[in-house]
Amino acid sequence: MEILASIPSPGTSEIHLGPLPLRGYALCIIVGVFVAIWLGGRRWVARGGRAGTVADIAVWAVPSGLIGARLYHVITDYQLYFGEGRNPVDAIRIWDGGIGIWGAIAGGAVGAWIACRRRGIPLPAMADAVAPGIALAQAIGRWGNWFNQELYGRPTDLPWAVEIDNNVDTGTFHPTFLYESLWCVGVAVLVIWADRRFRLGHGRAFALYVAAYTVGRFWIEYLRIDEAHEFLGLRLNNWTAVVVFLAAVAYFVISARRRPGREDVVEPAPEGGADEDGSEREPTEESTGGEAGDAGAGEPERERAGKAAGKPAGGRPGE
Repeated sequence: MEILASIPSPGTSEIHLGPLPLRGYALCIIVGVFVAIWLGGRRWVARGGRAGTVADIAVWAVPSGLIGARLYHVITDYQLYFGEGRNPVDAIRIWDGGIGIWGAIAGGAVGAWIACRRRGIPLPAMADAVAPGIALAQAIGRWGNWFNQELYGRPTDLPWAVEIDNNVDTGTFHPTFLYESLWCVGVAVLVIWADRRFRLGHGRAFALYVAAYTVGRFWIEYLRIDEAHEFLGLRLNNWTAVVVFLAAVAYFVISARRRPGREDVVEPAPEGGADEDGSEREPTEESTGGEAGDAGAGEPERERAGKAAGKPAGGRPGE
Protein backbone atom coordinates (compact mmCIF):
# COMPACT_ATOMS: atom_id res chain seq x y z
CA MET A 1 0.00 0.00 0.00
CA GLU A 2 1.33 3.44 -0.91
CA ILE A 3 2.46 5.60 1.99
CA LEU A 4 0.77 9.00 1.77
CA ALA A 5 2.86 10.64 4.50
CA SER A 6 5.39 9.78 7.19
CA ILE A 7 7.77 11.30 9.73
CA PRO A 8 11.34 11.32 8.42
CA SER A 9 14.14 10.32 10.78
CA PRO A 10 17.19 12.56 11.15
CA GLY A 11 20.10 11.77 8.89
CA THR A 12 22.44 12.13 11.87
CA SER A 13 22.11 11.75 15.62
CA GLU A 14 24.28 14.82 16.27
CA ILE A 15 23.46 18.52 16.36
CA HIS A 16 26.33 20.94 15.74
CA LEU A 17 26.30 24.07 17.86
CA GLY A 18 29.01 25.89 15.91
CA PRO A 19 32.14 23.75 16.23
CA LEU A 20 30.65 21.79 19.15
CA PRO A 21 28.92 18.51 18.28
CA LEU A 22 26.07 17.56 20.61
CA ARG A 23 24.20 14.28 20.55
CA GLY A 24 20.50 14.81 19.92
CA TYR A 25 19.68 12.25 22.61
CA ALA A 26 21.70 14.17 25.21
CA LEU A 27 20.19 17.49 24.12
CA CYS A 28 16.66 16.19 24.65
CA ILE A 29 17.54 15.00 28.15
CA ILE A 30 19.20 18.31 29.04
CA VAL A 31 16.26 20.39 27.81
CA GLY A 32 13.85 18.11 29.66
CA VAL A 33 15.76 18.51 32.93
CA PHE A 34 15.72 22.30 32.65
CA VAL A 35 11.97 22.32 31.96
CA ALA A 36 11.33 20.07 34.97
CA ILE A 37 13.40 22.31 37.26
CA TRP A 38 11.74 25.48 35.96
CA LEU A 39 8.17 24.22 36.36
CA GLY A 40 8.93 22.46 39.63
CA GLY A 41 10.45 25.64 41.01
CA ARG A 42 7.38 27.69 40.18
CA ARG A 43 5.08 25.14 41.77
CA TRP A 44 7.29 24.88 44.86
CA VAL A 45 7.19 28.63 45.43
CA ALA A 46 3.40 28.60 44.94
CA ARG A 47 3.19 26.02 47.74
CA GLY A 48 5.11 28.28 50.09
CA GLY A 49 8.66 27.11 49.42
CA ARG A 50 11.67 29.23 48.58
CA ALA A 51 12.94 30.07 45.13
CA GLY A 52 16.00 28.04 44.17
CA THR A 53 15.20 25.07 46.39
CA VAL A 54 14.14 22.80 43.52
CA ALA A 55 17.37 23.56 41.67
CA ASP A 56 19.34 22.68 44.80
CA ILE A 57 17.47 19.38 45.15
CA ALA A 58 18.07 18.67 41.46
CA VAL A 59 21.83 18.78 42.03
CA TRP A 60 21.35 15.51 43.94
CA ALA A 61 18.34 14.06 42.14
CA VAL A 62 19.39 14.44 38.49
CA PRO A 63 22.76 12.61 38.65
CA SER A 64 21.34 9.82 40.80
CA GLY A 65 18.36 9.59 38.45
CA LEU A 66 20.60 9.21 35.40
CA ILE A 67 22.65 6.54 37.17
CA GLY A 68 19.50 4.66 38.18
CA ALA A 69 18.08 4.95 34.67
CA ARG A 70 21.20 3.52 33.08
CA LEU A 71 21.56 0.76 35.65
CA TYR A 72 17.96 -0.35 35.08
CA HIS A 73 18.50 -0.47 31.33
CA VAL A 74 21.79 -2.36 31.54
CA ILE A 75 20.44 -4.87 34.07
CA THR A 76 17.22 -5.59 32.17
CA ASP A 77 18.95 -5.65 28.76
CA TYR A 78 22.24 -7.14 29.84
CA GLN A 79 22.46 -9.24 26.66
CA LEU A 80 23.23 -6.05 24.72
CA TYR A 81 26.43 -5.44 26.68
CA PHE A 82 27.72 -8.75 28.02
CA GLY A 83 28.41 -12.06 26.36
CA GLU A 84 30.03 -13.23 23.17
CA GLY A 85 30.61 -10.48 20.66
CA ARG A 86 29.59 -7.72 23.07
CA ASN A 87 31.69 -4.92 24.54
CA PRO A 88 30.97 -4.26 28.25
CA VAL A 89 32.37 -0.73 27.87
CA ASP A 90 29.23 0.11 25.86
CA ALA A 91 27.28 -0.13 29.11
CA ILE A 92 28.50 3.36 30.08
CA ARG A 93 27.84 4.94 26.66
CA ILE A 94 24.59 6.56 27.75
CA TRP A 95 24.79 9.09 24.89
CA ASP A 96 24.06 6.26 22.45
CA GLY A 97 20.66 5.75 24.10
CA GLY A 98 19.32 3.33 26.63
CA ILE A 99 17.83 4.54 29.89
CA GLY A 100 14.91 3.17 31.89
CA ILE A 101 12.35 5.54 33.36
CA TRP A 102 11.69 3.13 36.22
CA GLY A 103 15.34 3.34 37.25
CA ALA A 104 15.36 7.11 36.71
CA ILE A 105 12.46 7.64 39.12
CA ALA A 106 13.91 5.27 41.72
CA GLY A 107 17.41 6.74 41.51
CA GLY A 108 16.11 10.30 41.43
CA ALA A 109 13.95 9.62 44.47
CA VAL A 110 16.99 8.45 46.43
CA GLY A 111 18.93 11.59 45.52
CA ALA A 112 15.95 13.83 46.28
CA TRP A 113 15.38 12.08 49.61
CA ILE A 114 18.98 12.73 50.67
CA ALA A 115 18.79 16.39 49.63
CA CYS A 116 15.38 16.96 51.23
CA ARG A 117 16.48 15.32 54.47
CA ARG A 118 19.50 17.62 54.64
CA ARG A 119 17.22 20.67 54.35
CA GLY A 120 14.34 19.45 56.51
CA ILE A 121 11.92 19.29 53.57
CA PRO A 122 9.19 16.61 53.34
CA LEU A 123 9.92 14.49 50.28
CA PRO A 124 6.22 13.94 49.40
CA ALA A 125 5.65 17.70 49.15
CA MET A 126 8.66 18.10 46.86
CA ALA A 127 7.51 15.15 44.75
CA ASP A 128 4.09 16.78 44.30
CA ALA A 129 5.70 20.01 43.14
CA VAL A 130 7.95 18.42 40.52
CA ALA A 131 5.59 15.71 39.23
CA PRO A 132 4.20 17.60 36.18
CA GLY A 133 7.70 18.80 35.31
CA ILE A 134 8.99 15.23 35.32
CA ALA A 135 6.22 14.24 32.92
CA LEU A 136 7.16 17.09 30.58
CA ALA A 137 10.83 16.12 30.85
CA GLN A 138 9.88 12.62 29.72
CA ALA A 139 7.88 14.06 26.84
CA ILE A 140 10.92 16.00 25.64
CA GLY A 141 13.40 13.24 26.36
CA ARG A 142 11.50 10.72 24.24
CA TRP A 143 12.49 12.67 21.13
CA GLY A 144 16.01 11.44 21.77
CA ASN A 145 14.80 8.04 20.55
CA TRP A 146 13.81 9.72 17.27
CA PHE A 147 17.36 11.01 16.83
CA ASN A 148 18.74 7.52 17.49
CA GLN A 149 16.09 5.71 15.37
CA GLU A 150 15.25 3.35 18.22
CA LEU A 151 12.30 2.06 20.25
CA TYR A 152 9.82 2.27 17.38
CA GLY A 153 6.79 0.02 17.04
CA ARG A 154 5.36 -2.39 14.53
CA PRO A 155 5.35 -1.69 10.78
CA THR A 156 2.49 0.58 9.70
CA ASP A 157 1.39 2.71 6.76
CA LEU A 158 -0.36 5.33 8.87
CA PRO A 159 0.28 8.96 7.82
CA TRP A 160 2.25 9.61 11.01
CA ALA A 161 4.49 6.55 10.68
CA VAL A 162 8.20 7.15 11.26
CA GLU A 163 10.74 6.27 8.58
CA ILE A 164 13.48 3.95 9.82
CA ASP A 165 16.72 2.97 8.09
CA ASN A 166 19.21 1.96 10.75
CA ASN A 167 20.90 -1.14 9.32
CA VAL A 168 18.46 -3.28 11.29
CA ASP A 169 15.03 -2.32 9.98
CA THR A 170 13.94 -0.37 6.94
CA GLY A 171 10.46 0.99 6.32
CA THR A 172 7.77 2.86 8.21
CA PHE A 173 6.84 1.98 11.78
CA HIS A 174 4.65 3.18 14.66
CA PRO A 175 6.41 6.19 16.25
CA THR A 176 6.13 4.99 19.83
CA PHE A 177 8.41 7.84 20.92
CA LEU A 178 5.74 10.26 19.67
CA TYR A 179 2.90 8.35 21.35
CA GLU A 180 4.67 8.38 24.69
CA SER A 181 5.68 12.03 24.31
CA LEU A 182 2.08 13.11 23.73
CA TRP A 183 0.84 10.88 26.54
CA CYS A 184 3.31 12.47 28.97
CA VAL A 185 2.12 15.95 28.00
CA GLY A 186 -1.42 14.81 28.77
CA VAL A 187 -0.28 13.38 32.13
CA ALA A 188 1.33 16.71 33.04
CA VAL A 189 -1.88 18.59 32.21
CA LEU A 190 -3.94 16.07 34.20
CA VAL A 191 -1.76 16.39 37.31
CA ILE A 192 -1.76 20.20 37.19
CA TRP A 193 -5.56 20.28 36.82
CA ALA A 194 -6.21 17.70 39.55
CA ASP A 195 -3.76 19.39 41.91
CA ARG A 196 -5.54 22.73 41.53
CA ARG A 197 -9.02 21.24 41.65
CA PHE A 198 -8.55 18.89 44.62
CA ARG A 199 -5.50 20.43 46.37
CA LEU A 200 -3.56 17.19 46.37
CA GLY A 201 -0.92 16.84 49.05
CA HIS A 202 1.40 14.43 50.85
CA GLY A 203 2.63 12.83 47.63
CA ARG A 204 -0.74 12.25 45.96
CA ALA A 205 -0.02 14.48 42.94
CA PHE A 206 3.11 12.42 42.32
CA ALA A 207 1.16 9.19 42.77
CA LEU A 208 -1.37 10.39 40.21
CA TYR A 209 1.44 11.12 37.75
CA VAL A 210 2.91 7.65 38.25
CA ALA A 211 -0.44 5.88 37.86
CA ALA A 212 -1.41 7.85 34.75
CA TYR A 213 1.98 7.35 33.11
CA THR A 214 1.99 3.58 33.66
CA VAL A 215 -1.40 3.24 31.95
CA GLY A 216 0.00 4.79 28.78
CA ARG A 217 3.29 2.94 29.02
CA PHE A 218 1.45 -0.39 29.23
CA TRP A 219 -0.27 -0.10 25.83
CA ILE A 220 2.71 1.55 24.16
CA GLU A 221 4.85 -1.45 25.13
CA TYR A 222 2.52 -3.65 23.08
CA LEU A 223 3.53 -1.78 19.92
CA ARG A 224 7.29 -2.00 20.38
CA ILE A 225 9.30 -4.61 18.49
CA ASP A 226 12.75 -4.11 20.02
CA GLU A 227 14.27 -7.07 21.81
CA ALA A 228 13.07 -7.42 25.40
CA HIS A 229 12.70 -10.04 28.10
CA GLU A 230 9.23 -11.54 28.45
CA PHE A 231 7.41 -13.28 31.27
CA LEU A 232 4.10 -15.12 30.81
CA GLY A 233 3.68 -13.56 27.38
CA LEU A 234 4.24 -9.96 28.50
CA ARG A 235 7.30 -7.78 28.18
CA LEU A 236 9.15 -7.02 31.39
CA ASN A 237 8.18 -3.35 31.17
CA ASN A 238 4.51 -4.35 31.00
CA TRP A 239 4.81 -6.22 34.29
CA THR A 240 6.73 -3.32 35.80
CA ALA A 241 3.99 -0.92 34.71
CA VAL A 242 1.31 -3.11 36.34
CA VAL A 243 3.18 -3.39 39.65
CA VAL A 244 4.02 0.32 39.78
CA PHE A 245 0.44 1.28 38.86
CA LEU A 246 -0.99 -0.80 41.71
CA ALA A 247 1.54 0.63 44.16
CA ALA A 248 0.73 4.21 43.10
CA VAL A 249 -3.02 3.71 43.42
CA ALA A 250 -2.62 2.04 46.82
CA TYR A 251 -0.48 4.93 48.04
CA PHE A 252 -2.99 7.49 46.75
CA VAL A 253 -5.92 5.83 48.55
CA ILE A 254 -4.10 5.15 51.82
CA SER A 255 -2.55 8.63 51.92
CA ALA A 256 -5.93 10.30 51.30
CA ARG A 257 -7.42 8.44 54.27
CA ARG A 258 -4.56 8.92 56.69
CA ARG A 259 -3.44 12.44 55.75
CA PRO A 260 -6.20 14.33 53.93
CA GLY A 261 -5.60 17.83 52.68
CA ARG A 262 -2.29 19.45 51.86
CA GLU A 263 0.82 20.33 53.85
CA ASP A 264 0.62 23.65 55.71
CA VAL A 265 4.40 24.15 55.66
CA VAL A 266 6.59 22.64 52.95
CA GLU A 267 9.93 24.26 53.80
CA PRO A 268 11.24 25.51 57.15
CA ALA A 269 11.86 29.24 57.15
CA PRO A 270 15.43 30.42 57.68
CA GLU A 271 16.34 32.00 60.98
CA GLY A 272 14.74 35.42 61.26
CA GLY A 273 12.01 34.56 58.70
CA ALA A 274 13.96 35.97 55.76
CA ASP A 275 15.29 34.29 52.66
CA GLU A 276 19.00 33.92 52.03
CA ASP A 277 19.10 37.28 50.24
CA GLY A 278 17.63 38.98 53.33
CA SER A 279 14.17 39.62 51.87
CA GLU A 280 11.00 38.57 53.64
CA ARG A 281 8.92 35.97 51.86
CA GLU A 282 5.51 37.02 50.60
CA PRO A 283 2.57 35.10 52.08
CA THR A 284 1.02 32.64 49.66
CA GLU A 285 -2.17 30.66 49.54
CA GLU A 286 -0.24 27.54 50.52
CA SER A 287 1.47 29.09 53.54
CA THR A 288 -1.54 30.97 54.89
CA GLY A 289 -4.28 28.45 54.25
CA GLY A 290 -6.19 30.84 51.96
CA GLU A 291 -5.72 33.73 49.58
CA ALA A 292 -2.81 35.93 50.62
CA GLY A 293 -4.09 39.03 52.35
CA ASP A 294 -7.36 37.56 53.63
CA ALA A 295 -7.92 38.61 57.24
CA GLY A 296 -7.30 35.74 59.64
CA ALA A 297 -6.63 33.35 56.75
CA GLY A 298 -3.63 31.81 58.51
CA GLU A 299 -5.22 31.52 61.98
CA PRO A 300 -6.32 28.11 63.25
CA GLU A 301 -10.08 27.76 63.10
CA ARG A 302 -10.42 27.12 66.86
CA GLU A 303 -8.47 30.27 67.69
CA ARG A 304 -10.63 32.44 65.43
CA ALA A 305 -13.77 30.94 66.95
CA GLY A 306 -12.45 31.71 70.43
CA LYS A 307 -11.78 35.32 69.53
CA ALA A 308 -15.26 35.70 68.07
CA ALA A 309 -16.74 34.45 71.37
CA GLY A 310 -14.53 36.73 73.45
CA LYS A 311 -12.52 33.79 74.81
CA PRO A 312 -8.75 33.38 74.80
CA ALA A 313 -7.19 30.83 72.48
CA GLY A 314 -7.20 27.34 73.98
CA GLY A 315 -10.90 26.82 74.72
CA ARG A 316 -11.53 27.09 78.52
CA PRO A 317 -11.49 30.51 80.28
CA GLY A 318 -8.27 31.17 82.12
CA GLU A 319 -6.21 28.64 80.13
